[in-house]
Amino acid sequence: MSEGQIRVRVATAADVPALRELIPESVRALSRGYYTPRQIESAIRHVFGVDTQLIEDGTYFVAHAGAEIAGCGGWSRRNTLYGGDQMKSGPDPLLDPATEPARIRAFFVRAEFARRGVGSRIMEACVAAARAEGFRALELAATLPGEPLYRAFGFTALERLDTVQPDGVAVPFIRMGRALEGELG
Repeated sequence: MSEGQIRVRVATAADVPALRELIPESVRALSRGYYTPRQIESAIRHVFGVDTQLIEDGTYFVAHAGAEIAGCGGWSRRNTLYGGDQMKSGPDPLLDPATEPARIRAFFVRAEFARRGVGSRIMEACVAAARAEGFRALELAATLPGEPLYRAFGFTALERLDTVQPDGVAVPFIRMGRALEGELG
């Protein structure tokens, strides 16, 4: 499969059931070796999931390889750095593009499509959209298996986060950022 065979489009509410299946499948397959089984299951329960606000805002994408959804991911003009609907507890205010970084959010790829350009194509769509809305920087919370993709797109580590979930399990993430001037890569 070449990157030309990957089609990226804006996600819709009709995609939510498929995304609810894809996300835990992706996490369980691609997080092995980076997180313990307990961390993986805790993160699926408490962190990783569909953020319907991204879909409502039109800032979430799905990538197709043929008829199948191969991956998903998005960006946000809102303050939330990471997490699905299950983490929401209040308003999610808009960011100021002149002074605050847009958020790169919720990237998940089916294991059989990993390292085949799916994440890169979604990232390209996110960067172009955030840039078009006037954002000058991007920020994200990387999973350990996601860090190499983000480094390849010019993100650098800002801080290590050990987030303790409601079940007491600590799940490490890496807060990363990059400026938007210049080209992708």
